Amino acid sequence: MSIKLEHINYVYSPGTAYEKHALKDIHLEIPHGQFVGIIGHTGSGKSTLIQHLNGLVKATDGALYYNGENIYAEGYNMRELRNQVGLVFQYPEHQLFEADVLSDVCFGPKNQGCSEEEAKQRALEALQLVGLKEKYYDRSPFDLSGGQKRRAAIAGVLAMNPKVLVLDEPTAGLDPKGRDEILDQIAYLHKTCDMTVILVSHSMEDIAKYVDRIIVMNHGQVAFDDVPKKVFEHYEELERIGLSAPQVTYIMHELKARGLDVPADVTTIEEATEAILAALKKKGE
Repeated sequence: MSIKLEHINYVYSPGTAYEKHALKDIHLEIPHGQFVGIIGHTGSGKSTLIQHLNGLVKATDGALYYNGENIYAEGYNMRELRNQVGLVFQYPEHQLFEADVLSDVCFGPKNQGCSEEEAKQRALEALQLVGLKEKYYDRSPFDLSGGQKRRAAIAGVLAMNPKVLVLDEPTAGLDPKGRDEILDQIAYLHKTCDMTVILVSHSMEDIAKYVDRIIVMNHGQVAFDDVPKKVFEHYEELERIGLSAPQVTYIMHELKARGLDVPADVTTIEEATEAILAALKKKGE
């Protein structure tokens, strides 16, 4: 269930004074099962990029393949694509609209043609997967906390059994505890549900901790595309395009500059702790 983009370009408001070339000759392939992070400054094209993945936005030119089929081919079943590639928007709680949480999560499966019983079963499974407690199922989604609303909105997409889950800044506006809970839950879903996860985030720490691969967008183009350690080696270039590496990366570079024998490509606190303790032990021998 891979996704492949070839020569994808997208122009907003072509031929007008507001024309903007948002994506420029994008080449990407995302194999099934990867956990991919997409980062970039505001206006870099990352949100426009992910809206192409389920056909919500159509490229000005180029080809986009899902499972080997060009989604722009005549007669392609776009409805089925959107069942397979679930998109959770930034502030997904704005998508909630039903009288109670369970009904809201049932909406997607019902729209797919599921019976009342099957839709409810799917909804219950999805709500359990996102860790929302049963006591909230009959409550209005608007009475939930910010983190609980995110879980309900993600459950609404999961209930449709997607193979790819695309999330645009799913932790925006949450406190640190809520952010960690949502990201831990997304990581759990990735491991247990045999799905591809594509996460747009502005937090370098979050990206470094969770993803297998980072795609860096800049002015509508892919600036870097590699594993986190390799991408954050370019922290000076990232700074020049308005981004940064995780704070721990800067700390490790500083420690190394001061003579402590630590690796400079560390990206998480856990790795840094282990490396620093090992270096201090070696130094004391």
